[in-house]
Amino acid sequence: MSFLFVGFGGVVGALLRFSLGQWLNERFSFTFPYPTLLINVSGAFLLGWFTSSLARYFPSLGDAPMLILGVGMCGAYTTFSTFSYETTTLLREQRIAAALLYVGFSLVFGIAAAAIGLFGLP
Repeated sequence: MSFLFVGFGGVVGALLRFSLGQWLNERFSFTFPYPTLLINVSGAFLLGWFTSSLARYFPSLGDAPMLILGVGMCGAYTTFSTFSYETTTLLREQRIAAALLYVGFSLVFGIAAAAIGLFGLP
C-alpha cells in the first residue's frame, strides 16, 4: 500500500511542478531560473511543515499522510535534477555570477524555508 501512497503523491507533485513552472514561464520572461527556485524553496517549506505537522494532527492515519504528501508529492514537486541542469547550463554559458547566485539562493532559501516549515515562524 505504501507504494500506492507514494505513487499517488508523486503524480500530484509532478503535475503541480509542471503546471506552476509552465504558468510562470508563460506569464513572465525569465533569463534566470526563478520558477525552479520558487518550486524548490516552496517544496522545502512544505516538506518541513508536513514533517512537523502531519503526525501531530493526524496520528491515527499512521505513515499514509507523510508517504503521500512528504515522500510522494514533495519528492516529485521539487526539482533537484532540473536545478542541477540549469546550474550547469548557466556555467556552460559562462554566466558564473548567475550560477553562483542560483546555487546560493537555492541553498539559503531552501534551508530557511524547510526550517520555517519544520519549526514555525520565530
